[in-house]
Amino acid sequence: MFDNVGNGAKSKQLLKTIRFGSNHTPSTNINQSRKVYIMSASSETGSAKGLRRDAGIIGLLFASTTSMIGSGWLFGALHASKIAGPLSLWSWIIGAFIIMLVALCFAELAALFPRSGALVHMSHASHGEGLGRIWGWMLFLSYVAVPSVEAESIVTYANNLYPHFVGHDGVLTATGFIACAVLVGILALLNLLAIRWLLAVNNTVTWWKIIVPALTAIVLIFAGASQIGPLWPHGTSVWTAAPKSYSSNGIFIALPAAGIVFSFLGFRTAIDLGGESANPGRNIPLAVIGAVVLSAIIYILLQIGFLNSLKPQDVANGWGHLEFPGSKGPFAGLAALLGFGWLATLLYIDAAISPAGTGLIYVTGGSRILFANGEMKAGPQVLTKLNGGQVPWVSVAIMWAIGVVFLLPFPAWQKMVNYISDITALTYGLGPIVLLILRRDHPDLHRPFRMMGASVVAPVAFICCDLIILWSGLTTVSWLFVIVLVIFALYLIYYFLIAHESSADFGWEHIGWLGAWFGGMWIISALSGHDLGGFGILGFWSAVLLTALWSLVVIELAKRSSLPAEETGKILVEIENTL
Repeated sequence: MFDNVGNGAKSKQLLKTIRFGSNHTPSTNINQSRKVYIMSASSETGSAKGLRRDAGIIGLLFASTTSMIGSGWLFGALHASKIAGPLSLWSWIIGAFIIMLVALCFAELAALFPRSGALVHMSHASHGEGLGRIWGWMLFLSYVAVPSVEAESIVTYANNLYPHFVGHDGVLTATGFIACAVLVGILALLNLLAIRWLLAVNNTVTWWKIIVPALTAIVLIFAGASQIGPLWPHGTSVWTAAPKSYSSNGIFIALPAAGIVFSFLGFRTAIDLGGESANPGRNIPLAVIGAVVLSAIIYILLQIGFLNSLKPQDVANGWGHLEFPGSKGPFAGLAALLGFGWLATLLYIDAAISPAGTGLIYVTGGSRILFANGEMKAGPQVLTKLNGGQVPWVSVAIMWAIGVVFLLPFPAWQKMVNYISDITALTYGLGPIVLLILRRDHPDLHRPFRMMGASVVAPVAFICCDLIILWSGLTTVSWLFVIVLVIFALYLIYYFLIAHESSADFGWEHIGWLGAWFGGMWIISALSGHDLGGFGILGFWSAVLLTALWSLVVIELAKRSSLPAEETGKILVEIENTL
C-alpha cells in the first residue's frame, strides 16, 4: 500500500481515480498508475509504515550472486564429473544458457512488478487469484529448503573436524540435526536487521564468495597444467581417460542431478527484493542478468580447474567411481594433493562462509514471498507484520520453523538439492507464460526493460524448464507432483471448508491447464529411458522431443485459459497498490 512512502493517502486516492471503461486503454491506466507509484515512492524512501527502499544496483547484484555461489560450487564439479566425465564442462555452459533464457524473461517481468515477493504477484496477473495463491505457496516451498541445505553443507564439512554431525550413511545424526536448526536460526535472526544493514553484511560476504572460488579456479588450472608432463605419460590425460564410462546424455542428466541447476537458481533474489529498490526498472534487470553472467564464468572456470587437476588413475574404474584422497571435500582435497595447503585451509573456511551467505539471503527472499502471500490474501495478514527495522518478522520466523521441518525428510545435501532443483524449475515455468500473455494483451504497457525476441525466447525458456524436470528422473518427478497434489488439496480444504468461498469464484477455468501440464510431464517421464528411471519405452532424445512438443501445447492451453485482457489490467493496477 502507498502509506509506506510518504503522502501515502494522497497517492492511494490518485490511484483509485484510475478506472477502466474511460477514454484510456488498460495499458494507459497501468502506466499512469506506475507514474503515481514512482513519484510517491521517490518522495520518502524511509517511512516507518512500509519496506525501505535502500537496495541499489550493487546490493541487488550481490544479493543474487551470493544466492548462486553457495554450497553448489563446493560439490557440483565432482558430481558433474561422475555423471558426464570431461563433458561436464558442457553441463555448466548449457546450464548457464538455460538459466539465462529464463532470467531474461524474469528480468522484463521484474521491472513490471517492482515489489517484494514479485514472483507471487506475477502469477496473479495472468490467471487470477486461484493460480496466484497456489503458485505463491509453491514458491515458498522452493525457497524454504535452501537455508536448510546450506546448513547441511556446513555441517557436512565440519564433520571432518568433529565427526558427530553426519553418520556413516551420510545422513544427519541427532547432533547434526540440532546444529543445522541452530544455524538456520542464526540466519533468521540476522534477517531481522533493516534491509540496508542486511545487504551491507551480504556485500562483504559476497566479495569473499567471488574471490575464493575465482582464486581456486585459477590456482587449479595453472597447477594442474604444469604437471601434465610428469603425471600423464605417453600423451594421455584425464580429458581422454575412460571414454566408455560416460556419454553425451550425461551432460543433460547432470544439470539437475549434480546440482548445476541448483547452483544457478539464485538470480531470483534481486526480483524478490524489488520492492526495496529505489530504481527497480533499471536495477533489477541489471542485477539479474549480471549475476547469471558472473556466476557462470566462475562455475565454468572451476570445472576446468577441477578436471585439469585430476589424474587418469583417479578414474581407473570409470568416471562414475571417481575417487581421490580428500574427495569428500573435493576442491580442498585437490588443493592439498597439489601441495597448496594454504588454499585447502582457505577452502575449509569458505565451506562455512559461502553456504551461510546463500542461506542468509534465501531467508530474506523466502520471507518476502510469504509477505506477498499475505498481501495478495493467499495467507493470513500476520505475514505482512513488520518489526521496527521494517522487516516482515513473522515471515522470517516461519522460514526458520518450516526450514527445520524440511531437515526431517531430506537429511542429506544431495537429497535436498534434487527436490529444490525440480520444484524451482516448475515454478520458473510460469514466468515465460506470463510474459507471453502480457505481451499479447498489453503490448503498449511501458516496460523499463524489454527483452528482444520474446516470442521465441519465452517458449524456449519454458521448454527448458520442462526438460530440467524430465532430466531429473521419474523418481524425483513423482515425488515432485505428489508434493504439488498435497499443496492443491490443502488449498481446496482452506478455500471451501475454512474460508467457505463459492465454487463459482474458484477460477477452475483458469487453472485447469495445470492438470494437463503436470500430468503430461509425469507420463513422458514414466515413458522415458532407463537412464532417467523410466520404463524404457522412449529413447533419451525421443523423450526430449516429446517434452518440447508437449511444452508448446501447454503454452497454448495456458494462453487460452488466461484472464481477459481487461481483468489482467485491473490486477496490474491493484498490484501497484502493494509494497
